[in-house]
Amino acid sequence: MYQHTLAQLRQMKLTGMAEALAIQHDQPGHYDNLSFEERIHLLIDSEQLERDQRKQQRLLKAARLKLHATAKDIDYSHPRGLKQSVMASLLQCEWLHKHQNLLLTGPCGCGKTYLACALAHTACLKGYRTRYYRLSRLMLELTQAKADGTYSKALQQLAKLDMLILDDWGLEPLKAAQRNDLMEIMDDRNGHSSTVIISQLPTDQWYQSIGDNTLADAILDRLMHNAHRIKLKGESLRKLQSELTDGEHLA
Repeated sequence: MYQHTLAQLRQMKLTGMAEALAIQHDQPGHYDNLSFEERIHLLIDSEQLERDQRKQQRLLKAARLKLHATAKDIDYSHPRGLKQSVMASLLQCEWLHKHQNLLLTGPCGCGKTYLACALAHTACLKGYRTRYYRLSRLMLELTQAKADGTYSKALQQLAKLDMLILDDWGLEPLKAAQRNDLMEIMDDRNGHSSTVIISQLPTDQWYQSIGDNTLADAILDRLMHNAHRIKLKGESLRKLQSELTDGEHLA
């Protein structure tokens, strides 16, 4: 009976419940004093926990984050203008629930991408769908989608993301078609989901970097009117880490 039940649970893909049942069967002394309802409750809890963990792993894989970054590993000691209270608030993910945006600016190497990936990692653990792109790569994918007839589907998939990270904003000039693509993305997401922009350019230079006055107005209005802003400063963390490594090597 036990083996048959175990096999049925696994066949029904209730693997968390199956593992919990196996533990109860193999360690009867720990569960003999529990009621039937309590033992069933433990089985259901185990199944829910495993499903949540599988979902988190699916979301993290789909996010394709550039860096393996976590909230606990964020460095607040480096003098770059990062306030721990601000990050603590963002890590609660209430801004995602409210469909607000985040603008991360600062010089190269100051940790902008790491912070964004740490926020995305936390969001995935809370069940939010996220995705990281370098802006140039996203524009290339959309160009290819137009060629193979999947452009509309690609836009729909982007619109469904709870958190879309666009890195290297303003690094390369946009072509006319790319500006239109960006407008489509921002219009679909406006008021429905959150977008994170990472840029070396300060926000007052974004207007010029887009290259078309009318579209720049429309795109930036959708990005900035409900956005949190983090402006980092200081030396490159990568450079400092490299110098430390060199020093340790010489020692």
